[in-house]
Amino acid sequence: MAFHADRMTLPQVDATESPIAARRAALFRESLAGRLERYALGTAWALMPKRIGGLPGLAKMWTRELLAPDHALPDPDAAGADGLAGIVHDLSPQNLIAAHRKGLFPFAHIAPLKWWSPPNRSLLFFPEFHISKRLRRQMRQGQYTVTFDKDFEGVITACSQSRSGRWHLTWITPRIMRAYAEAFDAGHVHSFEVWNDKGELAGGGYGVSMGGAFVTESQFSRETNTSKMGFTVFNWHLAKWGYAFNDGKLMTPTCKDQGFRELPRAEFLDRMADAIKLPGKSGRWQVEADMAQVSEWKPEAD
Repeated sequence: MAFHADRMTLPQVDATESPIAARRAALFRESLAGRLERYALGTAWALMPKRIGGLPGLAKMWTRELLAPDHALPDPDAAGADGLAGIVHDLSPQNLIAAHRKGLFPFAHIAPLKWWSPPNRSLLFFPEFHISKRLRRQMRQGQYTVTFDKDFEGVITACSQSRSGRWHLTWITPRIMRAYAEAFDAGHVHSFEVWNDKGELAGGGYGVSMGGAFVTESQFSRETNTSKMGFTVFNWHLAKWGYAFNDGKLMTPTCKDQGFRELPRAEFLDRMADAIKLPGKSGRWQVEADMAQVSEWKPEAD
């Protein structure tokens, strides 16, 4: 969805009344034990050899912000070699979307929350999207159903939870969850949900829409390949609706297998500036093709 504050009012969703507010209050929380674990693991993560060199710069930036806070969004081109661009002061929907439009995103395991603009960005251009034969077969079996924007709270909560066989270190803190929930209410954030035949949430993901650019924030799977299937259906719709790309932020092995490629920051920012001028898709999103239909998709032919 395009965001033009000077000429457009986005649809608002009243989340101050129950049951939405009550559910968010119940889900968007962190126990003391969970917070202590996050701080311990976050400290260990920051002290790893490949990251410890960035701590002096962070300390200098944080001190400068404490003495003379600068609430303006930082220049993404001026980010450091590690991508650190500035300290987050404002996570209102307006500021969050303005940051994404500039190619910035918030991230931190432990305080302070920071704006990032990595030197390389992982982007998916839809004709390059790869769907494996195995995934296509699984999508044809009819065991799962995909919806959009039906359970954002369940999706972001699941994305924040621990993964099997991994340390539970998450950047999706209660503050982040509340911020993206407000942006969801304002129509900027969208989710996809994958439901099994028992009606249980088995996978999903969420991200930010700006004009013809979409930024995928996080995904999760509770059953084999569920997020991949949902993500495939989601990308089919983005391509159909005229989006320029899906921004995965940082490259991962899964992103690489799916056809994402890295672009240097300057090229990414140029493409983002062009993409946000496109109309995108407004309102709450609805699925227009099921898994079986999308399993026949040949992205390279688009």
